[in-house]
Amino acid sequence: MLRVQGLCVARGGIAVLEGVEFALEPGQALVLRGPNGCGKTTLLRTLAGLQPPLAGTISVPQDSLAYASHADGLKPMLTVTENLAFWAAVFGTGAAAVAAALDRMNLAPLAARPAQNLSAGQKRRLGLARMLLTGRPVWALDEPTVSLDAASVRLFADMVRAHLHGGGAAVIATHIDLGLSEATVLDLAPFRARAPDQGGRRDAFDEAFA
Repeated sequence: MLRVQGLCVARGGIAVLEGVEFALEPGQALVLRGPNGCGKTTLLRTLAGLQPPLAGTISVPQDSLAYASHADGLKPMLTVTENLAFWAAVFGTGAAAVAAALDRMNLAPLAARPAQNLSAGQKRRLGLARMLLTGRPVWALDEPTVSLDAASVRLFADMVRAHLHGGGAAVIATHIDLGLSEATVLDLAPFRARAPDQGGRRDAFDEAFA
């Protein structure tokens, strides 16, 4: 479903990771770990096609990957249901998918509430529920548990588990143990790029101009 070979990615004009390699098959999840600033977000952005790699290849079928960043991507004036209906229209899923997403992330009691009136954790649950409407088998998730309490983390983990059991795959940057037996951990620390004055790459891409 997803194969990464010899990948080198940059942030702010400086290579941050190099030589990254992994493969995901249906039903598998990969948890990205590493210290702050090591390049987890940059790697996910590159997988999602938001910036090009400096080197290496990403093999994934077209329109098969959905990306959830730190931002929840909500329209504040729309209700919870209207936000999900918007994304369902974008991805060509229907009302049944919206209802299922509301139920999966325990948002049904909030269905008529404008997004601007939600708590931070509720907004995060709504943002994550969008993934259920994409119809895409590969999920790339950047710190998805931010602002979630313990009960909501379990909801999210159950959502990912159901996705995997349905033949999907996921790449997740998180420091939280989600309790997913299907997941393996990739520590990115060994892939940190060398500085140019230490023999590292100088042909870096600056995503600020993407």
